[in-house]
Amino acid sequence: MSATALALIQLGAVFFGLGVLGRIAAKIGMSPIPLYLIGGLVFGEGGFVELHEVDEFIHLASEIGVVLLLLLLGLEYSASELVTGMRRSWPAGLLDIALNATPGVIVALMLGLGPTGAIAMAGVTYISSSGIVAKVLNDLGRLGNRETPVVLSILVFEDLAMAGYLPVLTAVLAGVGFVAGLKTLGIALIAITVVLVVALRYGKYVSAVVASDDREIFLLKLLGAALLVAGIASAVQVSAAVGAFLLGIAISDSTAHNATKILEPLRDLFAAMFFVLFGLSTNPASIPPVLGWAILLAVVTTATKIATGWWAAKRAGATSLGRARAGAALVARGEFSIVIAGLAVSAGAVPTGFAALATTYVLLMAVLGPVAARVVEPVVGLITQRPKPAKDLIDE
Repeated sequence: MSATALALIQLGAVFFGLGVLGRIAAKIGMSPIPLYLIGGLVFGEGGFVELHEVDEFIHLASEIGVVLLLLLLGLEYSASELVTGMRRSWPAGLLDIALNATPGVIVALMLGLGPTGAIAMAGVTYISSSGIVAKVLNDLGRLGNRETPVVLSILVFEDLAMAGYLPVLTAVLAGVGFVAGLKTLGIALIAITVVLVVALRYGKYVSAVVASDDREIFLLKLLGAALLVAGIASAVQVSAAVGAFLLGIAISDSTAHNATKILEPLRDLFAAMFFVLFGLSTNPASIPPVLGWAILLAVVTTATKIATGWWAAKRAGATSLGRARAGAALVARGEFSIVIAGLAVSAGAVPTGFAALATTYVLLMAVLGPVAARVVEPVVGLITQRPKPAKDLIDE
């Protein structure tokens, strides 16, 4: 059998398998991310079958997946929404960083993953999954609840924090040194500022450049612009993901809405390849030694996310049930935790155990997050339920 024929068979099997896993996830009401990761574990290093013929394609597809994930995240927000969200949520955002990045740092240092592993693990445990959170809120009919704007504001703060964090992480992974790292961070902050100003004042012109009534032309311009910006950002060590995110912010109004609709299928396809690649790069045999630590991290960071949402919702005047719902909504980790871990692993700057710890942790949190959001109401109901006084029972 020729190499091309074998590659087509392997790639077809991967796509079809991902479709089956996605359908299973939809049937049981959970995010498909854990199943995609498990699929990668099965077919990767140390798994049942190794996919040597499609390695290069999956690597490139995963890079495009990261770009599209961040591009569509940027398309969700206008520059004015980001500015407003920052003003409203910065106290809760700072608390979020302190409570949820710290456990990752501590566990990474205790496992001997080094300062680089600690910095990367801080991001993995810090950021909630915007995609999972948004889907869960929509599925449960909570988009109109009083606490939901608080949740969304914290997610916006996290996304902006990532725009500053990713350049720092990229510099650390490249080993460029403290001064060069500050330079990279400075470039990223300047880029963010410039994009926000341009988007606020001239967003309609940026949108006009990529907009088109023809779907084919619109898609080509969007994808081309995203890859160009991501490539240029990566060339100056700002991170391709940040470049894509900033481009998404600059595209506004109806153009952003249309861009989201046309890019979503591509994002889902290439993002799935990214999750598979991360699973492929993790040896299943390396998971058992870190399973206990991953469970400990999951328990601790579930509690810290709930505390973050509770405190933020309390400041907004939400009821006890609303505070609990806000905290539970933030529990899920997913795509962006894997993006951070993937950057660290692909740079070869972290020990082998890092990938296993990050994979196991995200598997747990991507499942636990939606479950926590669904069960929080009945749990709070049981806790707050009071038995009727004896006098009332006699009257009845």
